[in-house]
Amino acid sequence: MRVPVAAKARKILLIDDEADMREVAQLSLELIGGWQVTTARSGSEGLRLARTERPDAILLDVMMPGMDGPAVLEQLRASPATTGVPVIYLTGKARKCVASRRSESRADAVIPKPFDPIELPGQVAAALGWET
Repeated sequence: MRVPVAAKARKILLIDDEADMREVAQLSLELIGGWQVTTARSGSEGLRLARTERPDAILLDVMMPGMDGPAVLEQLRASPATTGVPVIYLTGKARKCVASRRSESRADAVIPKPFDPIELPGQVAAALGWET
């Protein structure tokens, strides 16, 4: 069971290899959602930041070079420091992800790309049961 987190205290880690995607999502989550967002451009950087930043949630791109989203999620779930952090996949292959990888990797939700920046914070909040 997740403990509710006060809106102003919420911290999100966004892991995505595409700079434009990171920038748009970060602005959306900060300006509309009011959350503190830290970004990572690779799976390995994201894992390091997840351990040091202790985010309340992680938005994770599925398809990245090197360490992809499912490999990152596997390591997040294996580490006691990050095992309980909710993870939402961001992917252009949402239908396939929901059908196969989500169940295998234990992602908490999937948000398809491209996303609407105006709607992204509401989608994240709904997926995590956070009040907006």
